[in-house]
Amino acid sequence: MTLAVDGGTPVRRAAWPSWPPPATQEQRELLLEVLDSGAWGATSGTKVNEFTEAFTRSVGASYGVSVVNGTVALFLALRALGVGRDDEVIVPAYTFVASATSVVLAGARPVIADVTPDTLHLDPAAVERLIGPRTKAIMPVHLAGAPADIEALRQYGVPIVEDAAQAHGATWHGRPVGTLGDAACFSFQSSKAMTAGEGGLIVTDDEDVYRRLWAFHNVGRNIEGGWYEHPDVGWNLRMTEFQAAVLIPQLGTLDEQVATRERSVGFLRKQGLDILPEPAGTTRSSHHLALLRYDPHQYGGRSKADFIAAMTAEGIPLDSGYRSLSREDALRPYTDLKPCPVGEAAEDSVVWIRQSLLMAAEEDLADIVTAMVKVQQAFSRR
Repeated sequence: MTLAVDGGTPVRRAAWPSWPPPATQEQRELLLEVLDSGAWGATSGTKVNEFTEAFTRSVGASYGVSVVNGTVALFLALRALGVGRDDEVIVPAYTFVASATSVVLAGARPVIADVTPDTLHLDPAAVERLIGPRTKAIMPVHLAGAPADIEALRQYGVPIVEDAAQAHGATWHGRPVGTLGDAACFSFQSSKAMTAGEGGLIVTDDEDVYRRLWAFHNVGRNIEGGWYEHPDVGWNLRMTEFQAAVLIPQLGTLDEQVATRERSVGFLRKQGLDILPEPAGTTRSSHHLALLRYDPHQYGGRSKADFIAAMTAEGIPLDSGYRSLSREDALRPYTDLKPCPVGEAAEDSVVWIRQSLLMAAEEDLADIVTAMVKVQQAFSRR
């Protein structure tokens, strides 16, 4: 059977579910309400406060602050926890670059630690080797929507900032992501499980941390202070009322969407796909992504790039995923780039199935399996 990349007929021509999902009537009404009100900013409207409070309650945290994006959320969390010049923050190698650049933005040095071979989450053994007197925070990433093991990192007595950008609705031993560390940061960027195109939110149970977060994101104001009183240095990093209007209705659909992706990943695993497991203790993953391990030996020695190109031509758009931060030369002026063998191997061997595909019905997911078999057979004959 001729591969579509070589001119054959693709396995699938139909479109996959869109992400973000189509706008709802409730979102349209809320957006028009904000537009017509003229109260477009968080300081004059009510929607940002409404969303912040509802999301914070859904996580089970005490305090929340909504901001312009997830990178800023990480930066503000670090600053609120006292991270600054000459400090170090440990981040995992296999993650989005913002996990490191937010540390740089805070004036500190990102220290890149390798990840575990099975889950690609931050490796406690690597943290043990790298932690030192300048370590002022550890930033585990809830990769692909699966919770990192925060308890394994608690022994060092430094603050934990959860990078929960991909983990809306996830739980670890029944506890919601966002309540496991000292502060947690969510993203509402276009690809995320809840999205307003951009946006972010920080949650914490520490009132002092919350007060600093509030001041930093609101140009240094004090919660009880006047409009033109700025006792701290801060920035205007507030979420807009339009973003909040788009996000409010999504709180009501998140659980159902997470359940759909859970079923999809379960189906694909039953069909034999080598999807990486979630860390022990995961009671619910949001399955923002399914991390598929690609073994070139099963595909005639062909590269991951060849596999992705062939699958895309068959109508199955896959993603090559992250580069290991240990290979990001842009970070070289800010940290020592030492090899992270597991993270670098993941860059070469892990393929992403994005959540838009995971929102599909089982008969559509079966096309992924059919296409993989087709590509494997064709590559193995060459």
